[in-house]
Amino acid sequence: MEDNLADDEIEIELAPLAVQLAYVQQLLGNTPEAMEAYTGIINRNLADESSLAVAVNNLVALKGPKDISDSLRKLDRLMEKGNGAQSFQLSNGLESKLSPKQRETIYTNRVLLLLHANRMDQARELVAALPDMFADSVMPVLLQAAVLVRENKSGKAEEILGQFAEKFPNKAKVVLLARAQIAAVAGHPQIAAESLSKIADIQHLPATVATIVSLKERAGDIDGAEAVFDSAIQWWSNAMTEDNKLTVIMQEAASFKLKHGREKEAARLYEELVKSHGSVQALIGLVTTAARVDVDKAEAYEKQLKPLPGLKGVDVESLERTSGAKHIQSDSRVGITEAYEESKNKEKAKKKRKRKPRYPKGFDPANPGPPPDPERWLPKRERSSYRPKRKDKRAAQVRGSQGAVVREKHEAAGSDTSANTSNSKSDQATTSKGSSQNAVASQSKPSSKSSKKKSRK
Repeated sequence: MEDNLADDEIEIELAPLAVQLAYVQQLLGNTPEAMEAYTGIINRNLADESSLAVAVNNLVALKGPKDISDSLRKLDRLMEKGNGAQSFQLSNGLESKLSPKQRETIYTNRVLLLLHANRMDQARELVAALPDMFADSVMPVLLQAAVLVRENKSGKAEEILGQFAEKFPNKAKVVLLARAQIAAVAGHPQIAAESLSKIADIQHLPATVATIVSLKERAGDIDGAEAVFDSAIQWWSNAMTEDNKLTVIMQEAASFKLKHGREKEAARLYEELVKSHGSVQALIGLVTTAARVDVDKAEAYEKQLKPLPGLKGVDVESLERTSGAKHIQSDSRVGITEAYEESKNKEKAKKKRKRKPRYPKGFDPANPGPPPDPERWLPKRERSSYRPKRKDKRAAQVRGSQGAVVREKHEAAGSDTSANTSNSKSDQATTSKGSSQNAVASQSKPSSKSSKKKSRK
């Protein structure tokens, strides 16, 4: 390395290694450390375009559906507007620097974020362009099925996945698993069981057998479920593996046949298990199953069971004729139990401690004072001491015109001397007032007459 390099240049050179170290932390399960490293690389923005794109994609994958808008903004920085049908695509620098798998992963994460953000138009548009960009990949058809499922078109998604599996049998495993999952969730158990049955690699595994049997049982195809068990038993019988699951499969098959009323076949499977493996559990199942079909065989195999201790001298026939035994405690037993109970009560009495009551500060228990009102928690209206307030009915009702009210107020506000004037003065005031009013009236009359005469002229 050359000497005297700036810190930024050194960091740019080490950016790919920093991204790889963060990815190692992610693989080891140290998610907080990996997210912190990715965030630091993105915020410093000193890495090259490809390293920055990988850091952004891995950070988005770690965050998942949390903070969708921020994740979309980070991915949008890696995109540029296209001229064709696709509105967004990676920048020219990233298209040439990233591998096809890396570019496919970035587009896949963007589609998933768009689905979480409920931007169906953009997701549909991007999914439609992916098959031309990645023709040899399975991911475009899976994303297309995911969009259809989000739009409540599970039947269309199952059809697309089925067509792809028939067209590309070598890539059909993941597609058939996705189809089985979609069909099972959508309530199509027969299609889900059919999809799983087409995967030859996992048909014989106990988990797959149990799933297919459960789906066929839900669909009402008991014969088909039994055929799945028979096929699995035949495969494990011919398998030359150390971890052979024949015992588990036969045990479950016998239980299934017994559950659906096929006792003879269940007894045959239990008998094979007893002869080949000597399983006690299978022997118990054989005895209980054969007792319904062949009593002699059940009695013959019952002798192989280990006798329970204490049952040699018991006569079963006489025991069945009795009404039932009653449990009676002996005197010694009663005395022991009574002594035990007394000692137990004494221990309990010793453990109890009387604590002094804690009183409020300043409270004298000798002089507690008057007891508190027992109705203090009730509303005032519900207390026995409550008396509603009476309305004042003696309040004078206001009548008359507004001037009368003003005059009454004016008279009430007057002085005592004016209120106590003599009758003579009041009489004089009234007479003078009356004469003045008459004078005004007499003066107003001729004026009206003169006005009429003038109008006639």
